[in-house]
Amino acid sequence: MPKAAQKTTAKPAAKKAEPSEFKSFVPYKPKRGEEYMNEKQRDHFRAILLNWKANLMQEVDRTVTHMKDEAANFPDPADRATQEEEFSLELRTRDRERKLIKKIDGTIERIDQDDYGFCDACGVEIGIKRLEARPTATLCIDCKTLAEIKEKQELG
Repeated sequence: MPKAAQKTTAKPAAKKAEPSEFKSFVPYKPKRGEEYMNEKQRDHFRAILLNWKANLMQEVDRTVTHMKDEAANFPDPADRATQEEEFSLELRTRDRERKLIKKIDGTIERIDQDDYGFCDACGVEIGIKRLEARPTATLCIDCKTLAEIKEKQELG
């Protein structure tokens, strides 16, 4: 098939929210002797979280618009069922993102209270790189690993 024909028949890929969209930032490079979770670091993480939240909110708006525009009363039951399933999946995804937005808000609150970046279980520093990988992390890697092992043993 000629390239020109391929371009005209190909549908553009729908943009889906990736959980990693918040990673469009410049990693923080701590200076020698710099105090952990100083004002500059807190500002860095606040910016990451606010950007991530803004991306999630855009997805919510996009979903509402899509559902309004695409809602149709198909006479064919199979078409109706397909559309309802698509909407159901989209709403489930948005519900998970709604919970994530609440978690992001809670994390921003922790930053404002100078309680960010330290493990809830043992109190040690979580670490800049771990927080950049998962800005809403509340446990250091050791405590998180132990919690996952315990959960796996309980579930079984």
